[in-house]
Amino acid sequence: MNFSFYIAKRYLFAKSSSNVINIITIVAAIGVFAGAFSLFIVLSGFAGLKNFSLSFSNDFDPDLKVFPEKGKTFDFSEMEKEKLSNIKGVVHYSEVIEERVFLDFKSKNKMAFIKGVDEHFLKVNQVDSALVRGSWLIEDSPNVVIGNSISMDLSLGVYDYSNLLKIFVPKPGKGQIMDPTGAFNSKNAIVTGIYSINEELDSKYVFSTIDFARDLLDLEQNLVSALEIRVAEDYDPDVLKDEIAAVFDSDVNVKNRAQLNESLYRMLNTENLAVYLIFTLVLIIALFNVVGSIIMVILDKKENIKTYFSLGATPGEIRNIFFFQGTFLSVFGGIIGLVAGLILVFLQLEYNLVMITPTLPYPVAITVQNVIVVFLTISSLGIGASYLASSRIAKVLQH
Repeated sequence: MNFSFYIAKRYLFAKSSSNVINIITIVAAIGVFAGAFSLFIVLSGFAGLKNFSLSFSNDFDPDLKVFPEKGKTFDFSEMEKEKLSNIKGVVHYSEVIEERVFLDFKSKNKMAFIKGVDEHFLKVNQVDSALVRGSWLIEDSPNVVIGNSISMDLSLGVYDYSNLLKIFVPKPGKGQIMDPTGAFNSKNAIVTGIYSINEELDSKYVFSTIDFARDLLDLEQNLVSALEIRVAEDYDPDVLKDEIAAVFDSDVNVKNRAQLNESLYRMLNTENLAVYLIFTLVLIIALFNVVGSIIMVILDKKENIKTYFSLGATPGEIRNIFFFQGTFLSVFGGIIGLVAGLILVFLQLEYNLVMITPTLPYPVAITVQNVIVVFLTISSLGIGASYLASSRIAKVLQH
């Protein structure tokens, strides 16, 4: 066995003749344990919050969405439909019409977006699972499904046949409007359902059949605002983006789910990084205890160090004794803290120890990435602290 490694192991597990050094070593070990434990708990909490936040958009956004590069619509021909259907990995796609509209109900008004969807839409997005009242769209009928916030703002319920929702949209064209009464296309619709996803989406979209939206906007049959695509589970959406874009004669932009929610992803990732850096700083402060512990051991073992040197041990071998001791202390303490954190997060997942509301447990998640990040962080910082502390051997040998 390596000389430095063997002596370091004995120093780590053997009690010192000085109780003060024993206490300092225990405090250093507890500090490393607490640092690794708290860092993993916080990262797991943020991973859970990230999954919880994204779960709302994941239920609404498709795996891939095709937009026109310029303008609001693009042509989607029969040949392009066939080519898109033949791409391996594309399970379903849905044609979508989107446009800003003006809603009017019993003298109450609101701006929103109409989203006309075809009969395949629920195969791509299961928005119907978010319905809190009523039912999904009925084909060949002037009906809409609205968000919960729109419903409250307009005091609008479902299946109110005596009071229909009026939907207005400016007529396409150029030039000055001479007759304001003819400046808008309008249609009446019955509300058949109300959905609830999150506050932003609940106040934004009014779903209708795609034919209803085309009639309202005076669009040709082959024009669409977007295509929403569901990708097979064993396919990477990013790999299919270029192949899908090549299908279309017009210039299109294909975005994945992360790109559709770019600001949300950026905010969550920034918060996660900020918390990681803050707790890493706390961990660095805790590792100063390791530096102090190793320095105290060096001073306590000064006579032993001189003996090792007299017996032929090189300064590098003697330095490695205390370098290994500090590394063992940091790594073992970090592993124990990491294991304790894993156990606590697992218990939260299984038994809901901490609740936000009586029915909603605090979201946490165990990820391999967080385990690796915590282990590498504690190991690298511990090795650095141990190297810094063991460098004092040169001064001891000089005296």
